[in-house]
Amino acid sequence: MHQTETIDFEKAFARLEEILEKMNGGSLALEESLHLYEEADKLIQICNKKLIQAEAKIEMLVKNREGELTLSDTGAPVTQAFRPTASSGLYQ
Repeated sequence: MHQTETIDFEKAFARLEEILEKMNGGSLALEESLHLYEEADKLIQICNKKLIQAEAKIEMLVKNREGELTLSDTGAPVTQAFRPTASSGLYQ
């Protein structure tokens, strides 16, 4: 795979699924299996990097019970770091 660093998350993930299907088929030659394994390893690293970057960018705004933003003493919205839940699918 060329220029894997520029591939977007969705394409990388889709390619990983393709590789998994091929490897689970059990009819690949050893050399092809090794090549696909190396490609998958690179794609996993890219997907993981992109997920970490996305998580770092996400902040949740804290709202009070009336649905209004909670403001700090300086008038800026209060934020907190994003913490994935089991339903978000971001747990490894």
